[in-house]
Amino acid sequence: MADSQYDQFLQEATTPDAAPGSVLGRDSLYGVYTSWCFLSRAVPRPEDAFWAAMKEKRIRPGHTPLRMKGPAAADYILSSYPGLV
Repeated sequence: MADSQYDQFLQEATTPDAAPGSVLGRDSLYGVYTSWCFLSRAVPRPEDAFWAAMKEKRIRPGHTPLRMKGPAAADYILSSYPGLV
């Protein structure tokens, strides 16, 4: 069975992080998802579908210890803070 787009996103653009306070909030998690879609040439699904999928995977923004990683993280950070470039 092929991984869903969301599974691929979570595998390629996030990593578990047990450090206290190391959680992605709602805006950051969806933002890194849209960056991952852009870089992967995937069509981002609507935000409500994204959150339904995250809920199904028991990922709660602000509570599930995830951090961003990889090219999608860099793209998201640079697009969020254009003064860094």
